[in-house]
This record gives sequence, C-alpha cells and structure tokens, in this order.
Amino acid sequence: MPTYRDEVVVLRTHKLGEADRIVTMLSRRNGKIRAVAKGVRRTSSRFGARLEPFMVADVQLYKGRSLDIVQQAESLGAYGADIVPDYERYTAASAMAETADRLNEAEATPQQYLLLLGGLRALSRGEHASRSVLDSYLLRVMSLSGWAPSLQACARCGAPGPHEWFVAQLGGVVCSVCAPTGSARIAPETGNLLRALLAGEWDVVDAASAGASAASSGLISAYAQFHLERGIRSLTHLEAPR
Repeated sequence: MPTYRDEVVVLRTHKLGEADRIVTMLSRRNGKIRAVAKGVRRTSSRFGARLEPFMVADVQLYKGRSLDIVQQAESLGAYGADIVPDYERYTAASAMAETADRLNEAEATPQQYLLLLGGLRALSRGEHASRSVLDSYLLRVMSLSGWAPSLQACARCGAPGPHEWFVAQLGGVVCSVCAPTGSARIAPETGNLLRALLAGEWDVVDAASAGASAASSGLISAYAQFHLERGIRSLTHLEAPR
C-alpha cells in the first residue's frame, strides 16, 4: 500500500459524516495535505486529540485518490493546549494558520513549515505579545512566498531610505516623489519596528510603543491581504496592540 510519513502542523479541520474529520495540514516535506481521519470524533479514538488545530504531529498516511487517509498520529508538540484558552493567542494562531492555508503548493516549503512551527511555539510560551508574533510571521511568510516588502529603499524607484510613506500595492515604503496621493505616512519608530519584525530583533519589538505597534500591525495586515488577494477572516477578531 502506498503509505508515507511526515511531520505536520494541523491548520484546520471540518466534520465528515458522523465520526470522521477532514484535516488540512502543512507538512515539512510534502507541502499541504488534506486527509481523512476516520473515527476521530468518537470518544474511543486513539489519536483524535493529536489532530486538532495548532497541534504538531508525526503522521503516517495512506495515499488516496482525492484525499489521503491518516493511519497513525504521534504528538510532537501540543501547542493548542496553551493557545486555545487565551483569546489573543488563539486569534493570532488562527490568523497564522489561515495564512498558511492560503499558500499554494509551490509555496508550501519546508521553510514555511518551520516558520509556522516557530510562531506557534512562541505563542504557546507567551514569549512576546501575540500580535507581534503574528506580525513578524506575516512579514516573513510574505518574504518566503516571493513578496518581500521593501522597508528601506523606495519600492518603486530604489532610492535609498529610510522613507516615510508606505504603499502596500507598490511593495512597501516609497519616497516622497513616488508616493501617490493618500499614501499612508509612517513615523520613524514605525519604520524601525517594521524592519525589526522582519529581522526578528525582539529587543526592539518588545520595547516599541503602543502607537508604533498599532500602526505597524495595520500596515502589515493591509500588505499581506493585498498579496494574498483576499481577506484573512481571523484578523477581524484581533484586538489592537496594547
């Protein structure tokens, strides 16, 4: 029988029939996987709890015609237990999982898997503000997908920065000459914070003011949703950074 194993992060699930679930997962080696987990909604299921959103598992699957079938699942990281009870962590994790689910197969690389894994781990441990973890993930996931924002030089003409205008449709910051009417103007602290979020400079991120955090979150949300070409529903449930 054509079976294979992989490490996965569970992105979402939905019911199938009376006892089964369809599980959407981002894997380390096989990109996105949609598979049927049979009987997991029964209380006697051996691995139902290991296939909930935000869980990390080592799974064995049978290759099906349209959907694969989960045969085994061993827990590698029970991050959902620490994420789900906390509203801010849960909504941030939901937005991250939803974004990962939007990736096409060509973009679902091992680097994407590791990025999501690291983000969920940080959320579960409460290492940084939940919205900051999400913002950093969104900037990095866009970069890995080929949409790296320009945060120093002008995205349109290449003039060296830093610049004080941000236009998602043009690819990031732009100079005063290239900035269209109505462009968002960003304060120097916001620009520094955007660069720190992309680079993972958490000392700078954690020390940022509430105003800069809120401004950067708005810009990042607009940038990500523009390039994904559709809204991220989970973002509407996030509270403003404090």
